[in-house]
Amino acid sequence: MENQFDVAQVTNDCIAWIQKWFQENGPDCKAVIGISGGKDSCVTAALCAKALGKERVLGVLMPNHIQDDISDSQLLCEHLQIENVTIDIGPTVDTLIQMLQQRTSFAPLSRQTLINLPPRIRMSTLYAISQSVGGRVINTCNLSEDYVGYSTKYGDAAGDMSPLMELTVTQVRAIGTYLGLPEQLVQKAPSDGLSGKTDEDNLGFTYETLDRYIRTGICKEKSIQEKIDQKHEANLFKMLPMARFPYLGDAVAVSQKRKNS
Repeated sequence: MENQFDVAQVTNDCIAWIQKWFQENGPDCKAVIGISGGKDSCVTAALCAKALGKERVLGVLMPNHIQDDISDSQLLCEHLQIENVTIDIGPTVDTLIQMLQQRTSFAPLSRQTLINLPPRIRMSTLYAISQSVGGRVINTCNLSEDYVGYSTKYGDAAGDMSPLMELTVTQVRAIGTYLGLPEQLVQKAPSDGLSGKTDEDNLGFTYETLDRYIRTGICKEKSIQEKIDQKHEANLFKMLPMARFPYLGDAVAVSQKRKNS
């Protein structure tokens, strides 16, 4: 339950986990993080800065032409004193949409396609930068959003490691406050920055309600519980590893040879 959440303990454990992961998977690598200006990227960057030192954190700001709240991303980078770069993905998004519209006359681009395209281009950008600087891409998703499918597969849902994926929105905010991040960033209304609405407007319920249901199984309104369950079941495939055909032929043959040798 949320009221049993020991923010100091979890924060310290998460910092230690990040340190251990980098020791095993890139002891000299930088943490490359897409900085949207929302709570998740802010808390992720702050945790990495604590774990690795600010000099090993690279923030990447990726507006799609104009980003009204990009000043929040800049504020976070200034607050943490981390190196950062701004890449406008707008021209790339426009070019790809134009090409798709010209070459896919069999089906018009859906609204969801247009919403998910920028996050996927952002992730390609992060990996291009990460490989160039010898870094590791840090995923910034949280449990609450993933639980109801509020992430883009191979977009913001990708990454090499994820500090927040098992933490709810409520818990992420608590860590942000504990780390001393500006309240305007920690308490900022979550938004995908693409649809023009807040997450809660799109979902039809609050993160407070969702978080309580995830942690306790309790939801006072049956209609909202049904909506959460429906979204979770419909999007569960995003949280699972890619399905693989379980071909065991060669493995069985090798195992049999070993037994006979």
